[in-house]
Amino acid sequence: MARWDPGTEERLTRAALELYTEHGYDNVTVTQIAERAGITRRSYFRYFPDKREVLFAGSERLPAAIHDAVLDARPAASPLSATLEALAQVGGTLVEHLDRTAERRAVIASSPELQERERTKSAAVTGAIHDALLRRGVDDGSAKADEESARLVAQIATIALQNAFDRWIDAHGRKDFASCLHTVAASLRDTLTADIDTEHRPEHRPGHQGNTAHRRMPGRR
Repeated sequence: MARWDPGTEERLTRAALELYTEHGYDNVTVTQIAERAGITRRSYFRYFPDKREVLFAGSERLPAAIHDAVLDARPAASPLSATLEALAQVGGTLVEHLDRTAERRAVIASSPELQERERTKSAAVTGAIHDALLRRGVDDGSAKADEESARLVAQIATIALQNAFDRWIDAHGRKDFASCLHTVAASLRDTLTADIDTEHRPEHRPGHQGNTAHRRMPGRR
């Protein structure tokens, strides 16, 4: 077998996912994955450093792709709009190449080790968005974010991305990724707006006593 058989990585990912689903992540070894994929244990490590990374194949390319897409977004777009446009574009391309996503999500949810790796991946995406937002406008006059807003938008966008991905998985192909992201963004906007409006209503302010027309004046019976 050729050292860098282009189909081997896919076979390893498929084999690992099958074994993790059947036996649980903690009960599967690299040797078992390699054997099911039809290669040796030694060959396995030419593709992945451990049994964890086989579930995250290609994820190292995601932050860079999102970073570039944010930079390429419409110059007039606000930081959040530019980021959402970028996520819709990159996410739409990403999901076209994914398979058995519901099983993968279930395996990750079953393992604290895999959950930690997923958080690391999300942090890399947040960092890429943050850096891109700070760079926007340096060369072409695009709407540029300051440090605080770039950090906040990056965090919000990463949450939106994960929620949109979950919605897309749950839709079982009935919705495209962009529409899932739009739904999440709209829900997030409505939630934030409702909370802000509630917090700023007079009756919710500290010390507010309600309608003054109904308050008894001192000395009156």
